[in-house]
Amino acid sequence: MADVEEWLAEVAGTLDIALDDTLPEATQAALLELTGDIAHSVVRLAVPLSSYLIGVAVGRGAAPPDAIAAVGALLSQPGSGDD
Repeated sequence: MADVEEWLAEVAGTLDIALDDTLPEATQAALLELTGDIAHSVVRLAVPLSSYLIGVAVGRGAAPPDAIAAVGALLSQPGSGDD
């Protein structure tokens, strides 16, 4: 399945999640930007694991933009893999 929107709709349906409410386009864009930065600054393997941890934080009540920003702030800290 090549179409990302179609795939996400299937995943959301399988998990009984309302895709538009849970992962709006703005959140998708922010996550894609962050994960690109993680892949290039840390290591590609960190991307899905970091995404999972962001999801856990959101599941526990963090606002998605706040969780994304908090992880993004780590990239500018010494030792984040970007030196």
